[in-house]
Amino acid sequence: MTSLQGKTLLVTGASSGIGQALCDLLVERGANVLGVTRRPSLLSENVSPIVADLTQREQVSAIFQGLGKIDGLVNCAGVAYLSRLIDGNPADWEEMWRVNVMALSLCCQLSLKHFPVSGGRIVNVSSMSGHRVPPTGGFYAPTKFAVRAITDALRAELKSVRSPIQVACVSPGFVDTPLLDQYFRGREESLTQTKAAMKMLDASDVAWAILTILEAPAHVEVGDILMRSSEQQM
Repeated sequence: MTSLQGKTLLVTGASSGIGQALCDLLVERGANVLGVTRRPSLLSENVSPIVADLTQREQVSAIFQGLGKIDGLVNCAGVAYLSRLIDGNPADWEEMWRVNVMALSLCCQLSLKHFPVSGGRIVNVSSMSGHRVPPTGGFYAPTKFAVRAITDALRAELKSVRSPIQVACVSPGFVDTPLLDQYFRGREESLTQTKAAMKMLDASDVAWAILTILEAPAHVEVGDILMRSSEQQM
């Protein structure tokens, strides 16, 4: 395995859910962790804060101004609203597109010049909703399909210029995080029923999957990890 001791990793969405769980694991591994968040007071101990609102392009760009070398980027930040195409709020669509797609893409692009010549790894958190559209997929699912396409496109482009930087994607099903509360906004009873019907993934389950990618030997390139609770039907 590749040791993360002393490595520097940049994690977006670092103050809650999957991002926070990952930061905790990386700190345990001896990594230097830079956590991008709007709420630095919620970051775990020993995570260095970078305050940014990912809906604002100039703030995303500012993350990388003066940034030194990094060995990895993990895009955990995401927004999830149940917002249908036929009657959803376009403001919800725009926020999801800005964070889930544009901010992620810009972080990928701007991070490239901060990797060492030996390379590093980029991991994008997508979703099972980026592999099939569930009945409640709405506008959220297309943003996660976009994450998969962006990951594949970036991988191909890096290969074409013989870059040693590797790109991977992790696509979880239902994960019991604050993002789920956001997705079930206004449908709290449905969320309660869903939680009662199955044991969901924990944020730490997904964080371990990401860690597996980051710690894989240099000659091992993981493309996409699909994961869900064994009790999730779809």
